[in-house]
Amino acid sequence: VGGIVMCDICNTIEKSLQGENPFFVKELETGIVVLGWNQHFYGYTIFMCKKHATELYQLEDEFLAKFMEEMPEMRPIVSKAVATAFECDKMNYECLGNGDTHLHWHLFPRVKGDLGEYGNDGKGPVWWLPQEIMWNKDNIPNEKELKKMKAKLLKELEKYV
Repeated sequence: VGGIVMCDICNTIEKSLQGENPFFVKELETGIVVLGWNQHFYGYTIFMCKKHATELYQLEDEFLAKFMEEMPEMRPIVSKAVATAFECDKMNYECLGNGDTHLHWHLFPRVKGDLGEYGNDGKGPVWWLPQEIMWNKDNIPNEKELKKMKAKLLKELEKYV
């Protein structure tokens, strides 16, 4: 992990690369792919930048170009793999950094009705879902389901990298 400051995401990357994170899926050149621990939105994935930076403009040009190639902008390796693996109707992307100040992308595969009674006829951004529903412990996949999800996503990632 590049950088001096250790943070939760830096620690997650380090543990993932040491084989200590059961949600880790694959290492790419500029980041790692992990499944989110809560899966209300089935296939929820996080792409974490290997370099500790809080803003895209803090990355060197060459690294930034590759990071964006691996994520959603230019050649969407991670987002295409997530969308295909989890057969969604729509992908939502977020790169906020307000809570964990380390570059990372949230990828939410969306399917019709996944907001239930919330939103506009069940449609809208993920954050319209109450947090107690979105982050409910019942949404944490068991070991068997996690293994199946990781295999699906890894299979799709391998097609592009």
